[in-house]
Amino acid sequence: MPLSRRALLTTTGAAALLSALPTQAHARPRPLTATAIRRIPLQGAVNVRDLGGYVTYDGARVRHGLAYRSDHLAKLTDADLTTLAGLGLGTVVDLRIPLEVGYDGADRLPAGPVPVARPITDHGLFGQLMAAIGSRDPVRQEEMLGDGRAAAFMREVYRTFVTDPANRAALAATLRDLADPRRGPLLFHCTSGKDRTGWTSWLLLTLLGVPETSARADYLASNTFRAAYDARVREGLKQGGLMQNPELIVPLQEVRTEYLDTALDQVRTSYGSLFRYVSVGLGLELRELAALRERLVADA
Repeated sequence: MPLSRRALLTTTGAAALLSALPTQAHARPRPLTATAIRRIPLQGAVNVRDLGGYVTYDGARVRHGLAYRSDHLAKLTDADLTTLAGLGLGTVVDLRIPLEVGYDGADRLPAGPVPVARPITDHGLFGQLMAAIGSRDPVRQEEMLGDGRAAAFMREVYRTFVTDPANRAALAATLRDLADPRRGPLLFHCTSGKDRTGWTSWLLLTLLGVPETSARADYLASNTFRAAYDARVREGLKQGGLMQNPELIVPLQEVRTEYLDTALDQVRTSYGSLFRYVSVGLGLELRELAALRERLVADA
């Protein structure tokens, strides 16, 4: 029998749920259509979403208007700022490293939300991508990114979400902020809103009791929301003479099941279970997990 809503809000219930969670899904998730989640349409960002609305194992629902995920907010228009102001955000957590902020610019935010810089390393991904493109050398680009090397590099990025102590500390701090009502509605983002943001979102939804199929579908939805923008980037690189074969960067632009599974395999290798990753690796106490559900999950 599934855990009751009340049981989930106790430390005992939190431990029972976490202990039962898989570290890797074996069933193939059903695809998620763009209309199944609440996207926030902006002109200067393409992957902005409200994480509310998902149904949990016990039939409750993640609340709308409290947790948002996005790509970077440096290019927002004035109209975008008005839209963002309407969300009533209290905190915006920027997961980008300084190199990315220096390239794209700081977030452009309306009055109200408190910006928090909380970098999670990309394992050199941004620098490698800029070096490959900047070389304008198709041979070097093939050597750096071709023959599966780009996808292999992405898998290493995902391992660092589990192995890097600073990354774990940043993830834990963001989850604690989401559980804290004093923070108000919170938005977290990286550059593309798909990898560091995707792992944080998957972890959050999983901790809230959202089934694996839905949590994975939310993760994979970045491919839908970013597809047109990423295609224009590749076309621009080709037309600008920067890359003869811009398809080499597709593995860097996409999210893939194999990337998420790599992180989950590392969870199993390093900690044995998701429960130990969360409790030992992230240092989150059961009372904090119960508080996270209390704030973000509404009764059925």
